Amino acid sequence: MTLLLLLTLAIDIPLGLDRYLPTPPNNPLTPQTVSLGKSLFSDPRLSRDQSTSCSTCHNPQLAFTDSLPKARGIRNQTGPRRTPRIANRAWGKSFFWDGRAATLEEQVLGPIANPLEMDLDPDIAARRVGISVQQLQNALASYVRTILSGDSPYDRRLAGNPTALTAQQRAGLALFRGKANCASCHLGPNLTDEELHTTGLNQGRIKTPSLRDAARTPPYMHDGSLDTLEDVIRFYNDGGKPHPNLDPEIQPLNLSRDEQASLAAFLHALNGRIRDGL
Repeated sequence: MTLLLLLTLAIDIPLGLDRYLPTPPNNPLTPQTVSLGKSLFSDPRLSRDQSTSCSTCHNPQLAFTDSLPKARGIRNQTGPRRTPRIANRAWGKSFFWDGRAATLEEQVLGPIANPLEMDLDPDIAARRVGISVQQLQNALASYVRTILSGDSPYDRRLAGNPTALTAQQRAGLALFRGKANCASCHLGPNLTDEELHTTGLNQGRIKTPSLRDAARTPPYMHDGSLDTLEDVIRFYNDGGKPHPNLDPEIQPLNLSRDEQASLAAFLHALNGRIRDGL
């Protein structure tokens, strides 16, 4: 058995997630690398003025988000998009809202260099903490791979517990898979197709976010323009926002108020157990 497989088996993967945790062969998970990454994640020395860390926007106490409509970096600068949830990104196919990064190793350096976020050359950031840039990105990516969320009421229902969901949540699940058509994009263990879509709120295409822990992390959409889950459901019930490139899956749903309430109740059942580290 390889070292990689042994380490993967040692991770506490919550119920409902794929038991195989993808890890690149050139950056295997090790206790030392993950521990370093966890420390660096909350280290403000990675920002130009040493005021901001990864955990400033990805606060573990807020399901690794920041509760703001749009991300806020050093010097109180506001970015163009909301801070995304990062649990279960080990299974990600692309990263950032626009999918511009192909790997977590590539993604983790982006916020450090971004002038609206941490505004520091990664080479300088690495020297400040006494390591190489490659060690910096490998450590941060390794730690992020261990941020997992599962074992939600939804997962327990799928695992055979008939009482894990309320009657209203079961009705919402049926709508999610059927009339509301949510599962056309929010599918699989991580409830995302990892594809880019146009909903009408943006000029380009935006990656489908996972719905895990969505009820814990308002506001919503990539631009933080919708305050509540109920607002999101109404947005899609109305068929999104008119746009010449609107995704064809987005159509008026004709959900009643009771059906919308059931769908919202089901989304609360996606709140899971969040854990990090080895």
